[in-house]
Amino acid sequence: MDKYYLTEQNILSKADEWLNDLSPHSSRQNKFKFNPETSALLIIDMQEYFLSKESHAFMPAAMTIVPNINSIIKEYRKHDLPIIFTFHALERDEKPGIMGRWWGDILRVTSPLSRIHSSIHCKKSDIILRKSRYSAFIGTNLDQILKNMEIDKLVITGVMTHLCCDSTARDAFMRDYGVYFVVDATATDDETLHVSSLRTLSDGFVIPIKTNDVLKEVKHIE
Repeated sequence: MDKYYLTEQNILSKADEWLNDLSPHSSRQNKFKFNPETSALLIIDMQEYFLSKESHAFMPAAMTIVPNINSIIKEYRKHDLPIIFTFHALERDEKPGIMGRWWGDILRVTSPLSRIHSSIHCKKSDIILRKSRYSAFIGTNLDQILKNMEIDKLVITGVMTHLCCDSTARDAFMRDYGVYFVVDATATDDETLHVSSLRTLSDGFVIPIKTNDVLKEVKHIE
């Protein structure tokens, strides 16, 4: 398992490589051109748990995508577009269910590792949702928040590509949201898992997109 598959030096070339690999699976790209005016940016689980070197769950690739996520956050703020953060943690007495048995690991809200990492430009005024399952739609009011804001598109960033990001993207699609999955602003702990998830998602659920393409479209908003 190569935790160091993504670096500051190779992230641009990797993004191009992945999109080229995905081209047979993303023939619907032209039908769903990204139009950011009715979109929300979703930043999934960029927490100390995954980004702190002191954590046993530290993912180097998660730190590599921080500048890309922050650049998208900056443009969304500039144009007053919705930004939503999630963090994964259980309340003090909340039962972990099958995920706890699967991983043998429980992250509680009382742990400092549950906090959104300080490198991420998150403000107290932003929408911040706690979740306890892979999908950000399960056990939260995310769907109602989006509907109240008349959002019909989601831009997905964060970690982990093949678990929480993937599950959220699938749930969003099945709730009729257009889903734009940022290939160089999502990460996991192995490139094989990242790419395999991108392939299946691109075939049936999402439009894969690069950070620079998101920024370009948002900057064009008048």
